[in-house]
Amino acid sequence: MSTSGTAVVSVTYPESDGRPMADNTKQFRWIVTIQGGIDALWRHDPQVFVAGDLFWYPVQGHPEIRVAPDVLVAFGRPKGDRGSYRQWEEADIAPQVVFEMLSPGNTPEEMRRKLLFYQRYGVEEYYLYDPDTGALSGWQRQGTTLHAITPMSGWVSPRLGIRFELADDVLHLYHPDGSEFATYVEQAAQREQAQQRAEQAERQAAQAEQRAARLAARLRALGLDVDDEAV
Repeated sequence: MSTSGTAVVSVTYPESDGRPMADNTKQFRWIVTIQGGIDALWRHDPQVFVAGDLFWYPVQGHPEIRVAPDVLVAFGRPKGDRGSYRQWEEADIAPQVVFEMLSPGNTPEEMRRKLLFYQRYGVEEYYLYDPDTGALSGWQRQGTTLHAITPMSGWVSPRLGIRFELADDVLHLYHPDGSEFATYVEQAAQREQAQQRAEQAERQAAQAEQRAARLAARLRALGLDVDDEAV
């Protein structure tokens, strides 16, 4: 109760709408691959927050004004767990980059509303990918408006530094160092291959050392003075 006698109304900001994170396995795989790849790219910067399927509330006191991007990136905000992204608690910094993975359940009207939402509330870069058809769209802020990016294939995100490529209607994302975004399974396979290559290199080095030692022993048997380290 305030001193003026007016009751203080507590506003609830739900952290879930009861809907699943993704409509299918393909959409889910893309969400976690993009979120994980961007998070890994900025892992050494404590002031880059990356999240997936997190409610963003841009206006205090209005829980009905919200959206849950499949992936959002907020520069200038600390890493850490959150139940939702309440912009007024985040130095009033809007997520600068958002991604959406189109699913069969998304309607054109729903996606139009999302584009207008991102335009109104300050998103700088918005990317939309349809894993089923390979359609890729992007928008970049110019002033108060999000303008379509054309072409998208070969585009490099100004904020993230990642490159978008389309090959055979499949999206490929590349880190600034040229390495490609990979699923967790692909990353595990890459680590396994790297370990196998390292073990093979160790075996080859050991075999070379053994051959050098045998050669040195034969030369000594012939009465030659050989420095092992020089063989």
